[in-house]
Amino acid sequence: MSLADVAGAGRLPELAGLLDTCQVAGFRADFVSWGFYPKLAWRNYWHRHSFHEICLAYTGAGRFSVGGEHHEVGTGDVFLARPGDVHEIESSQTDPLGIAYWGFTLRGGQDAPGPDERGWWSGLTDAAGPVVSRRTGSLAEVVTALAGYADPVRSGYDAGLAGLGAALVVDTARAFASEDDLRVDPPPRDLPSRVVAAMQRHLADNLCRPVRVRDVAAAVHLSERHAERLFREQTGASLMATLRRMRLELAAALLLDPGPTVTEVARACGYPDVRAFSTAFRRLHGHSPLEHRTHIGTLHL
Repeated sequence: MSLADVAGAGRLPELAGLLDTCQVAGFRADFVSWGFYPKLAWRNYWHRHSFHEICLAYTGAGRFSVGGEHHEVGTGDVFLARPGDVHEIESSQTDPLGIAYWGFTLRGGQDAPGPDERGWWSGLTDAAGPVVSRRTGSLAEVVTALAGYADPVRSGYDAGLAGLGAALVVDTARAFASEDDLRVDPPPRDLPSRVVAAMQRHLADNLCRPVRVRDVAAAVHLSERHAERLFREQTGASLMATLRRMRLELAAALLLDPGPTVTEVARACGYPDVRAFSTAFRRLHGHSPLEHRTHIGTLHL
């Protein structure tokens, strides 16, 4: 469904009462209005608000006036009236303007950035900033997704709406923030470590199943040789040696429960042959599975 479909179906007002507030990076956003103007000739006469009002044009053309400035707006434009801005919107008579709009207040808490800090939020808080933008980002998709959560209302709607509401606030502010304010250093990403962590998770999730190097390599989209080399460089051990150690460490924990038999523990740890299991267990732990269970995991001299 497109934004035009959402507006045409009149679904945005249904968000009132469903999404009232959300937390965004130390700020609290309280939503106070949701709605749309259909593709008809209309005029929203001079007025002002105590909150941020944002309009996203999905069709047509018109004029957005703030104070003494007049801006021609059309499909794909997003325009903003900050708190206290006296403004007016007038639709074209020949190509009527269709808009979706939302309004919210933005208040900083104890964890909010300081007054001298700059970031995505400056697009809303900088009174000298632009009021019309074409950098809409994902605004249309987020608004459409919000409307989808409102009709029909299903379990989990509150958590989903809160997340989408936060995204709406950020994307709204980004549309009017300067590129300098949006620029940040990307967080460090250690790709080799993340790939090795994914291989370790694959091993841990499949301890009771037959596992080969090819299976682990395929899970991280690497060749067997590359996966084995990367894993050994990061951990100091091979994939299969690590698998055996993880299985036997799990076995040591399972044996502390007197319920399952040694055979059942062996199978739960990927050893269909109990003799092979007992041999491997003794090699790693220095005693048999039965001795481990008898002494509750601890052997005393």
